[in-house]
Amino acid sequence: MTTHRIRVGIRGMSCTNCSSTVTDALTDLDGVGEVNVNYATDEGTVEYDPEQVSLAAVYEAIEDAGYDPVSETVTVAITDMTCANCSATVEEAVGGLPGVVHVDANYATDEARVRYNPEATDLDAVYDAIEGAGYSPVREGSGEDDSDDSAADRREAARRGEERRQLRLVLFGAALSVPLSLLLMGGLVGLPTPDSLFGVPKGWLALALATPVQVLLGREFYENSYKALVKNRTANMDVLIALGSTTAFVYSVAVLLGFPGGLYFESAALILTFITLGNYLEARSKGRAGAAIRELLELEADTATVVDEVDGSGDEGTEFRDEREVDLREVEVGDVLKVRPGETVPTDAVVVEGESAVDESMVTGESVPVEKEPGDEVVGGTVNENGLLYVRATKVGEETALQRIVETVREAQSRQPDIQRLADRISAYFVPAVVANALFWGALWVLFPETLAGVVTGLPVWGLVGGGPAAVGAFEFAVVVFASAVLIACPCALGLATPAATMVGTAIGANHGVLFEGGDVLERVRDVDAVVFDKTGTLTKGEMTLTDVRVVSPMADGAELESAESPEDVTEELLLSVAATAEAGSEHPIAEAVVAGARERGIDVTDPAALQSVSGKGVRARTDRGDVVVGKPELLAEYDVDPSPAEDVMADLEREGKTAMCVALDDRLLGVLAVADEVKPTAKEAVSALRDRGVAVHLLTGDNERTARAVAEGVGIDPEHVRAGVLPEEKSDAVEAIQQDGRRAMMVGDGVNDAPALAAAFVGVAIGSGTDVAIEAADVTLLRDDPLDVVRAMNVSQGTLAKIRQNLFWALGYNAAMIPLASLGLLQPAFAAAAMAFSSVSVLTNSVLFRRYDPEERYRLLGRLRR
Repeated sequence: MTTHRIRVGIRGMSCTNCSSTVTDALTDLDGVGEVNVNYATDEGTVEYDPEQVSLAAVYEAIEDAGYDPVSETVTVAITDMTCANCSATVEEAVGGLPGVVHVDANYATDEARVRYNPEATDLDAVYDAIEGAGYSPVREGSGEDDSDDSAADRREAARRGEERRQLRLVLFGAALSVPLSLLLMGGLVGLPTPDSLFGVPKGWLALALATPVQVLLGREFYENSYKALVKNRTANMDVLIALGSTTAFVYSVAVLLGFPGGLYFESAALILTFITLGNYLEARSKGRAGAAIRELLELEADTATVVDEVDGSGDEGTEFRDEREVDLREVEVGDVLKVRPGETVPTDAVVVEGESAVDESMVTGESVPVEKEPGDEVVGGTVNENGLLYVRATKVGEETALQRIVETVREAQSRQPDIQRLADRISAYFVPAVVANALFWGALWVLFPETLAGVVTGLPVWGLVGGGPAAVGAFEFAVVVFASAVLIACPCALGLATPAATMVGTAIGANHGVLFEGGDVLERVRDVDAVVFDKTGTLTKGEMTLTDVRVVSPMADGAELESAESPEDVTEELLLSVAATAEAGSEHPIAEAVVAGARERGIDVTDPAALQSVSGKGVRARTDRGDVVVGKPELLAEYDVDPSPAEDVMADLEREGKTAMCVALDDRLLGVLAVADEVKPTAKEAVSALRDRGVAVHLLTGDNERTARAVAEGVGIDPEHVRAGVLPEEKSDAVEAIQQDGRRAMMVGDGVNDAPALAAAFVGVAIGSGTDVAIEAADVTLLRDDPLDVVRAMNVSQGTLAKIRQNLFWALGYNAAMIPLASLGLLQPAFAAAAMAFSSVSVLTNSVLFRRYDPEERYRLLGRLRR
């Protein structure tokens, strides 16, 4: 057994139990031998057999145990991948490096995304592996001037350089191929074709024109074919092109030297020219398809105005002086920046002075400018509309929301839907099958020319190329058939069908504030048939407001309540003061609403001496007034307080959709408080749109039954789909219960307390995440607080999958129709090459046109249909 021994940094361990947990998780894996984990050094050493278990499985086991194995992820631009087989070759080469956890190479984006263990390998090794496989990575950080350019700039420069190179080759090939075609085929269009020009025989002149094309345009196809066949032991599209053009060229040379037959130099030259033209158009189309990421990056400001913050004198407050313009990369966390009206906010920050409206549409898709004042967060890349703002930088560089959005989109584009696996499997066997088919039909045309010609000429199609074997000879016709059958097949179109559409679809989502974690998630969203909404912060605004203070039980008034002998009525002021003092130590939204309500009423609120929070039920606190319990009736009952006198009051309040809670002091019931959370304006519209799609909508909340049903009724959710009183740790069980009957549920929550439920769902959606776009438990992150974004996410998913199906239909349909035509001798090799080139371009063009897709318009259309 060949074993690998690797050292892995592990974050999050704090004791020997942590070490034992990780050790147990790893030793449970088949193929893992000796494991040593040390929490003191935050690392572990693992011995494993790569034939039985992958490094990715090792990392996954550590993560499932609740810890974070150290890794780095890098996106490497690759300039010369030509088909899906190239992507597979890169993945195999890089994936074979020790320490590489996972690699995704994407031919459509010309990138490979690599996750690796920095203890076992480095970026240079990744570059070397790609080069060893025969491809050209864009090395980051190499060269004297690289520090002045961003990685995105270098990738864009490489892409544009490749585009210009392909254009030069096309122009060169056309300059020689056009006169060559007129020389050999001019008679077909009524032009004279003399046997010689300037004393040079036509055949030798044709050779002189065709050879530079064969050498210069054919060079990269020959080199790539050599790498594929000899170094990587695979066959790719370049093999087909080199084989087809070489067959036509070599046969023509043989004829020129005396072998019987006709000249096909123009076919050899046109084959390479058409294919190169296709590569050029393909490069342009890829650039347009990937423009969304570049457009996002272009939102960043190049410079920032930094000011010095000094204390003013008297009533002047803080002053900002000595402003200076610096490169954005020089800005550090804590710097104060001046943002004038109309300027782009340089980086993520918090407002320290000034008021203005900020246009956040370029990041969140929200068209209405958002009012900002001191204390509010602003996102880098957004535009300050009118007022002057001074902001303090909170995140810079790769940590900004904009950069993290771009990284999320890139990661999504590297993870392809399951439907791509079918295309990859077909592509893997495609080239050998095409060559075998071409050889088979070539041999048939040599052995049975008259029989086949008789069958084909009886078909309702145009005639055989060149008049068939009777006109040009059986062997020559077989050569034509072989070249055409090789050239007509296009695995590129098949390989591009899914990643090109996924690339555009994920970008559309990002432009509308919807971030998909991967193309596989994009595919799953379409299959969702149940949506489970959390209530607070999802269907409601999550901003609790104190609405009611109801005294229920009579009690002695005054400071020394526990010593009173003859009780008097409790005032609302006393009730609220007692509750607010207890809640002052809690950060729960309900607690904050109670404290804010008390202060608005002029009540002084002091901190409790001790506080115990009971998850999902309420709090118990020791205060200067005594022991206070605030929460659900069952919590009071646990502390021997009878909550029954408050039942009617609570029922009335909960029927109004409010959240009610009892308040007790020193084992005596005082009364009831109620807070309300306003339903979001678009919640009802979102539920209606989902139900119109045939999606079952559920409500899941820790709130009481009456409040939950009131909210559900207000937004249009059926009462039988309401689950109330669910504790945070029980939400995942509730989601799994919904999915027990085979439903594929989408859980929509805030991404923090709902993390277990998000992970348990078929698709987890974190809503209203704003600048926090890195929510691990969610498959989809919605940057806004709008429930309608759930519908938009479904529309983008549905539109993308429809585009993928269109692409696959054209790619497979093209091959299904054209390969038989070429095999039957009905296509010239040059025409076959042109068709092959433009099949890939057509798939990319179809994907680029998808950029016009508007999930908002689809939603409005559905609304019109409903009316």
